[in-house]
Amino acid sequence: MLEINFKRVGAIAVLDLAGTIDLDSSNFIETVGWCLENGYTDILCNFESVNLVDYSGLSVLAISYRNVLNHKGRLKLVFVPPHIRKIFTMVCMDRVFEIYDDENFALRSFEEDKVISEIKKKQLRRRFKRLFLDINIEFRPLGSKSEFIKGKILNISAVGILIFAGKQFPLGELLDLRLDLSPQPGHLEIEGKVVWHVQKEIQPHIYPGMGVEFYHLTGLTQQKILEFVERNLPLGMCGESD
Repeated sequence: MLEINFKRVGAIAVLDLAGTIDLDSSNFIETVGWCLENGYTDILCNFESVNLVDYSGLSVLAISYRNVLNHKGRLKLVFVPPHIRKIFTMVCMDRVFEIYDDENFALRSFEEDKVISEIKKKQLRRRFKRLFLDINIEFRPLGSKSEFIKGKILNISAVGILIFAGKQFPLGELLDLRLDLSPQPGHLEIEGKVVWHVQKEIQPHIYPGMGVEFYHLTGLTQQKILEFVERNLPLGMCGESD
């Protein structure tokens, strides 16, 4: 049986879960529905005391997640035990849910989402400028312990980059990215998702290249990238827009 305790942190509903999420966990769907009906569209679920999520439980989570999306809300998870996270990975739900290991960081992420949303709204008035350049980047599959692959960034905007390297990853692949944006000290570490491939027949000079969209980008990091692009645009040029 799944036990659910509700608490409010600002405008965010935090649901502390305990027990098993399975076929008999319709109370989770009902609780999420109650939150949405009462204006809580941002929901954080604490999985610290969840001991099992079975196949039916995955459906319960998927139904609730879809309901939140339909209300233009966000549902995120925190403190997911390793054995449950492994199940999420097996069914690719780790690519659906944002999962955090720290509750304060998870709560802050909702506010950062709002910052990003406000930045993206600016696209209605002007699209993000794209800066053409040639700087180094290192990348590897997200969560991998393999060596970083070296490549070049051919252009960058506040929402993504074009990478030229000796390897293409499949569409949808999540990547760990490390790049330097002078004069910022040290590496800027970002997650990205491969969203398109350079076609050899069309752009042989930059093949194999791939377009990577920034993923789980914080508002602060996106602002740093925006400032870097604006600072390095040639004088008197507006740059190409995405």
